[in-house]
Amino acid sequence: MIIKNAEDLKLIKEKGLAKLLPKRGRIAVGMGTCGIGNGAQELFDVFKVALVKRKMPLLLTKVGCFGFCAQEPLVNISFPGKPLVIFNSVLPKEADSIVKELTGNIINPKRALCKIESWDHLTGGISYGKGFEQIPGWDKIPFFKWQKKIVLRDCGLINPEDIEEYIAVGGYQPLLSVLRDLKPEAVIAEVKKSKLRGRGGAGFPTGIKWELMRKEGSAEKYIICNADEGDPGAYMNRNESESDPHMILEGMIIGAYAMGASNGIIYVRAEYPLAVGRIRKAIADARKFGLLGDNIFNSGFSFNLQLVEGAGAFVCGEETALISSLEGRSGRPHTRPPFPAQKGYLGKPTNINNVETWSNIPVIIAKGADWFTQTGTQDSSGTKVFSLVGKIKNTGLVELPLGASLQTLIYNIGAGSGTNKKIKAVQSGGPSGGCIPAALFDTPIDYETLASLGAIMGSGGMVVMDDDNCMVDVARYFTEFTSSESCGKCTPCREGLIQSLNILTNITRVRLVRRLFRICKI
Repeated sequence: MIIKNAEDLKLIKEKGLAKLLPKRGRIAVGMGTCGIGNGAQELFDVFKVALVKRKMPLLLTKVGCFGFCAQEPLVNISFPGKPLVIFNSVLPKEADSIVKELTGNIINPKRALCKIESWDHLTGGISYGKGFEQIPGWDKIPFFKWQKKIVLRDCGLINPEDIEEYIAVGGYQPLLSVLRDLKPEAVIAEVKKSKLRGRGGAGFPTGIKWELMRKEGSAEKYIICNADEGDPGAYMNRNESESDPHMILEGMIIGAYAMGASNGIIYVRAEYPLAVGRIRKAIADARKFGLLGDNIFNSGFSFNLQLVEGAGAFVCGEETALISSLEGRSGRPHTRPPFPAQKGYLGKPTNINNVETWSNIPVIIAKGADWFTQTGTQDSSGTKVFSLVGKIKNTGLVELPLGASLQTLIYNIGAGSGTNKKIKAVQSGGPSGGCIPAALFDTPIDYETLASLGAIMGSGGMVVMDDDNCMVDVARYFTEFTSSESCGKCTPCREGLIQSLNILTNITRVRLVRRLFRICKI
């Protein structure tokens, strides 16, 4: 079916809601990479067998990752008029007993992590129901209590491979509103008013970037989504692409209209096969429903999108290197000007934003810039998604309002190291970032404050270290990483990193020899 107007979109929304809120109940298994790595596919298969065996007419489906990776696999269970209940750490051998309990409409509170009675999605909320008083609400769980899900609004709750479910939670309604009611300049003005900054690490104001692109007079322009996530320990963009690919597409289509672009590219690393597959399906489904291609929503606006797999070069996170890779050349950055907005892909005006930046666009259009700026700080509005990894008890994806403290992230949400070891530091911003000692964990997380400490926001990786981590080893690891991944075009990077690495290597070797001497009592 080609969606041409609001009535068509409403019909698809009703079909999607029938899947999200079925009359017969629903079991949804979290099937992100983290869930599958913890046995979610096997769990899904066992659930399928158990439902047939017990002749249970429940809907069995998949969803993305809800963020609490330390508790995977997560399973959502819902009955009409009752809260959605999330079970955690579900083993395949438990599936049959869970189905047996469900035959009597019984939810065992001892199995449950939390419940969701209602949820605020893109253009409206979904009410699941009331009940199960003995099960805590999702926002009462320490891991989620301080979070605000804007980018991750659908992740773990909808089937990422079903466009109808995305439309059910308000998807593509902002696009319709833009094409029907707003001129491109008005869209850019709203993005500027939102104070959204690029979430790839640099933090450049998105609206200004779009405005510069809009002013370029070329008839052929390109927009690009940078999903080439290369920082060690970072997997925010992978999860967002796996769990809600249509929000990326919708943000890009809105941006293309605003900037006057007719073609787009999603550049994603080939090491993300699940994300690649789901984005490909999302593009195909959007095209099938008339949301990509010619004359979208009968507006006269046309936009085409393709996916390109990158080879995993860290340097291709830099926009000019990414463009070189897309053009079939080695991923090597070049000097600016000209900037990509002036001369980018194939010599045409080009805009590049990362996954998380594009994902914020439908929310800003749907709820307004004033709503968006209520979250965050004066200069850094909205939220930021972080991957919390390393020597931390509660690993996972965390979406915090900008300005929240490292203390909140690491201790309130992450629950500390989970051992008797003290946390020593957190590494922020990837290899180009820095390590922040525990004494400074009252630091608010925003672009300027982190930079003042010698770290950066980066794309959002937060690697926690405890007393067992030697900071010299940490410095050596990241120096080795940047040295091997450097393009080598500038002397300080090409020559300086090698010298720094040699110094750090010698220090660590001497320390290792001394340790061996002590062990052997030489």
